[in-house]
Amino acid sequence: MKNLSLIAYLDLRESIRARWFLVYSFVFGGLIALFFIAGVTESQVMGFSGLSRLLLMYIQVTIVILPIFILITTVRSISGDRDNHILEYMLSFPISLKQYYWGKIIGRFATVFLPVFFAMILALVIGVLKGAKIPWDILFLYCGLLFSLSSAFLGIAFFISSVVKSSEVALGLSFFVWIFLLAFIDIALISLMMQNRLSEELIISISLLNPMEIFRVAAISLFDPELTVMGPVAFYILDNIPQVVFVLFAIFYPIILGLGFAWLGFSIFSKTDLV
Repeated sequence: MKNLSLIAYLDLRESIRARWFLVYSFVFGGLIALFFIAGVTESQVMGFSGLSRLLLMYIQVTIVILPIFILITTVRSISGDRDNHILEYMLSFPISLKQYYWGKIIGRFATVFLPVFFAMILALVIGVLKGAKIPWDILFLYCGLLFSLSSAFLGIAFFISSVVKSSEVALGLSFFVWIFLLAFIDIALISLMMQNRLSEELIISISLLNPMEIFRVAAISLFDPELTVMGPVAFYILDNIPQVVFVLFAIFYPIILGLGFAWLGFSIFSKTDLV
């Protein structure tokens, strides 16, 4: 347990010293400040006002930026240690592969999740100072969604980093995964729906396997329970899945998905050549 916490602490310190962490923190913290400066909380669009509208805009940015930031900053975690011969040096100490791998995950999760979480706290503090009404239910549930989305892509990133030995290849795969989940899967499913090759229920069910998709649907449902901004997809979701059940699914499914990829990555990491 001591070695596990030590590896996590070392990875946390290394990440904080890196420039990408400053950029990462500045992006999310700066977005919150920019939204307040722009007067987002003082306007009303489609019935959303105050912190509710700020969080709605924050969602639209997070769904695009958060996954790619996690992937490109984490995918080189193990493969980068291989390239720099740090992995061989670390394993010369009395540290097991399990302690090294899961310690890296714990430390990296803290660096990718805490800036996003503190940005939410910053929004809460500034909102209280401005006298805005705090949507506590939305705030807590959105933090849960951010936690689950971070877990999913962290697990995917460590899986890629464990399978691929080259940092450049790992970085390229991370971009492919991000683009595929963000755009290509929706385009492919919509084309299948338009050509009537598959049933609408099956297509929508496949789309809900995408952690980015269920994050988007669940986050919007917090503000718009009838999902009026999502078009015909809302009818299938509302007719078949209660909102509470779907939100719980949106929180726990990405966490399980991330843990599954992380464990699969560890299995491959422990059975292949390490250096």
